[in-house]
Amino acid sequence: MTINKNEGTAIKKGYLQQGTPAFKKANFALFTAAFITFSNLYMTQSILPVFTEEFHVTPTMASLSLSLTTLSLAFGLLIFGSLSEAWGRKNIMSVCIIIAAVLTVVIAFSPNFELLLALRVLQGLAFAGIPSIAMAYLGEEIEGNSLGAAMGLYISGNTIGGLAGRVIMGTMTDLFSWKAGMLCLGSISLIAGIYFIWALPPSKHFASRPLNLKTLFGSLTSHLKNPVLVLLFFIALFLMGSFVTIFNYLGFKLAEPPYHLSMTIIGWLFLVYLVGTFSSAWFGMLGDKASRPMFIIIGALLMVLGVLLTLPVHLFYQVLGIVVLTFGFFGAHSVASGLVSKLATHDIAQASSLYLFAYYMGSSIGGSAGGLFWSHFGWAGVAGFTAVLVVVSAFLALQVKKLC
Repeated sequence: MTINKNEGTAIKKGYLQQGTPAFKKANFALFTAAFITFSNLYMTQSILPVFTEEFHVTPTMASLSLSLTTLSLAFGLLIFGSLSEAWGRKNIMSVCIIIAAVLTVVIAFSPNFELLLALRVLQGLAFAGIPSIAMAYLGEEIEGNSLGAAMGLYISGNTIGGLAGRVIMGTMTDLFSWKAGMLCLGSISLIAGIYFIWALPPSKHFASRPLNLKTLFGSLTSHLKNPVLVLLFFIALFLMGSFVTIFNYLGFKLAEPPYHLSMTIIGWLFLVYLVGTFSSAWFGMLGDKASRPMFIIIGALLMVLGVLLTLPVHLFYQVLGIVVLTFGFFGAHSVASGLVSKLATHDIAQASSLYLFAYYMGSSIGGSAGGLFWSHFGWAGVAGFTAVLVVVSAFLALQVKKLC
């Protein structure tokens, strides 16, 4: 059997290469980390209408159970991304995963909405120790030609996790209560977290350095001098802001006339996330072979089409619209996040942190601002608001294409 020279070099240097057992084990461990993060992060999204009734709050206030979490996650990313350069990748991820899972169990016992929000803020900080560091781990440990596929698989863990959290919460809320749903999800996450700690191989290409805040801050800000990275950060902000806005208020729309859907059915509608599992991996692999910015543009245009399809009243078009929207979003996000890891010339974890900071700021700002459009203009206002954000993202991706 002959071995490609580049493949042999990659294996000799200890990089994880697609098709090898080590590659599969590391990627499934990181898939598990993504599952835990995003199932718990978005666990309140499908039950926002329940919060408005049980805690007597407005839809915009109920959305804070997600927006405040993503806000604290966004700022936490800037801290953990820098700390991981000194303390290592796996150590921080392992601790944060366990804390996040335990907090889901604790939140189930919240006696009021104020305490629930406070615990969700703490949980957001715990989540912050996972995504950017996982992306940095992939950038350091995966052989270059396999990075797109690896990043796509990791992003697919986001979609499966987000789907599972919403389905579990929606179904358990209808059958028992939202608190029972959190107890169930927290228990599953704890078991998965233990597996992650056992399965993820230690870093082989990470070199720790003393924690020097001045140096770390300097390297963090240096990424902001790279115009292509800055464009990618804004793309993340606008794409995520539009995507979360649609899904935050879709539940309110479908719970009202003429649909009257239950929390279980609304939760199961998030099965459309499965198309994101496919598109993230597919776009990632295509991006390894062609122009990555072009696939971001394609994903954004599909999102606009998806938003427009939700405007007709018939339920079929609502479902078709969110399918197309989800396909385009996760495809574009997979390519954009992989491009950040590829273009960062140093401190990959910090570059990934900045990308995800923008990503979750988009979730926080867009998710709450969308509530104002929903309250004042109904679904047409939500659709118009999100369509504008996505069109801007496509324009920015076009500028990335010109600079790359």
